[in-house]
Amino acid sequence: MSKICVVTGKKPLTGNNVSHANNKTKMRQLPNLQKKRIWLEDKKKWVTVKVSAKGLKTLDKKGYKNLINA
Repeated sequence: MSKICVVTGKKPLTGNNVSHANNKTKMRQLPNLQKKRIWLEDKKKWVTVKVSAKGLKTLDKKGYKNLINA
């Protein structure tokens, strides 16, 4: 399963680690993803989504119905 936030669309970033001797190695910065179970009242079922920490705050603020189409 991919490492993409359902709400915000955050993806892993890529770049280089640069040493003092200017050696470069590839690196990835992964988003802070959490698994969250959400009860959808209209469909009467639980849905598990991968959401970033910022996405969780957004879900609490704007609600679940507006942002997740499961």
